[in-house]
Amino acid sequence: MKLEPKPLKYTELPGISTRQLTEHHDKLYVGYVNKYNEITEKLAAVDLSATNQTYSDLRELQLEKGFALNGVKLHEAYFDNLTDKPTEIIDPIKSALIKQWGSVDKWVAEFSALGMAARGWVVLDYDYALGRFDNYIFDAHNQGGIANTQLILVMDVYEHAYFLDYATARKDYIAAFMTAIDWTVVNQRVSADDKKLT
Repeated sequence: MKLEPKPLKYTELPGISTRQLTEHHDKLYVGYVNKYNEITEKLAAVDLSATNQTYSDLRELQLEKGFALNGVKLHEAYFDNLTDKPTEIIDPIKSALIKQWGSVDKWVAEFSALGMAARGWVVLDYDYALGRFDNYIFDAHNQGGIANTQLILVMDVYEHAYFLDYATARKDYIAAFMTAIDWTVVNQRVSADDKKLT
């Protein structure tokens, strides 16, 4: 199945310029969509009889397919959980964060600190097996993902996400990200499944 890039629902965000968004979305994200499509085409023609664990076209293409597809999915979640019309945090996610971290501020402090520690992504996930929310670092698209979890909130901290606006001031970018979260979208992700939040 060929993927198509999803358009942005805004042209500028509080603290994030149109130029930054255009570079990030129209070049980088669209590039992952195109690369995924290219890889899946190559996989359709690969010789399945010439595979091994050290090196083969099948192995390399399959690894890169996962990298590219996670690049697509993480970027789509990131762009979708931001808004040019900031919203207040509301239930059910507000109560869930308070229940787990003690307060929203404590969760914000941890999530933001992870943004300074991560090389690629910071993700708030819901873990179906553990029945809880947790924050995780993805150092690359295909490094750090936890099986059997649902993406709830995604923050891109690769330099490409902020460098045009903030240069090396990542902390300022993280603060801007936190003010541009679309909590309505976050709550839709929380309630998309039967999660026990109480």
